[in-house]
Amino acid sequence: MKKRGGLLAAPYTVWMALFTVIPMLLVVYFAFTGEDGRFTFGNFSQLLGYGAVFGRSFWLAALATVVCLAVGYPLAYAMSRETGAVRNTAMLLLMLPMWINILLRTYAWMSILENKGLLNQLLSFLRLPPVRIINTPAAVALGMVYNYLPFMVLPILTVIQKIDGSVIEAAQDLGGSQFTVFKRVILPLSLPGVLSGVTMVFVPGVSTFIISQLLGGGKSMMLGDLIEMQFLGSTYNPYLGSAISLVMMVIVLISMAVMNRFGEGEEEVMVL
Repeated sequence: MKKRGGLLAAPYTVWMALFTVIPMLLVVYFAFTGEDGRFTFGNFSQLLGYGAVFGRSFWLAALATVVCLAVGYPLAYAMSRETGAVRNTAMLLLMLPMWINILLRTYAWMSILENKGLLNQLLSFLRLPPVRIINTPAAVALGMVYNYLPFMVLPILTVIQKIDGSVIEAAQDLGGSQFTVFKRVILPLSLPGVLSGVTMVFVPGVSTFIISQLLGGGKSMMLGDLIEMQFLGSTYNPYLGSAISLVMMVIVLISMAVMNRFGEGEEEVMVL
């Protein structure tokens, strides 16, 4: 049986080796290699000149994550309290945009946010002053919130739905108000879903490049844009691009480890 299971897993193992392990090893190799093919740390010393890009990337990703959490948690909670038909309709409306390519969705937001776009036309019709949001960091953050909001809602909704109804009923029988039950029971038990949602929004937010290019107009360069420039742009430098990618992966892994550790601490507290 074990041998048969190993044979069934062989295609997946080969796939992982070809398209995950080997590319990552190549990134590590180029990150510590110079143009002459010798080992060097020089690629990492060049990163000091891109501190602003690192700061902007993590700031916008954190901002989008906070906004997604502020919007996504109430939405997930409201969906969990609805009946099957209403919940399924809300789920369909939430996931429907995800069926469209992210490039097309972002182009649509360009049409909405541009200076003479749909938003400003609506404001003009209402005799309100126009807003200049396109090609700004705010437009990039808005684009990330729109594209990554489902990744925040779904894990929170899944966890809330798995909460045993008898636990909530017990809290209500003990005299807990609706707010108290939410604060003392639902919110603590839903934290694993919150941490999953934060990870699923923050990680792609840091490395995004299509959203920042189209909605930021090249004025809000992020790490994804910087890496793309090193591999596909006129400033071709795969060694520097690999170093940036490696540093970003390490920072993201550290962030995920910290959040997972925080989640373990919350689970211990709940058990106690």
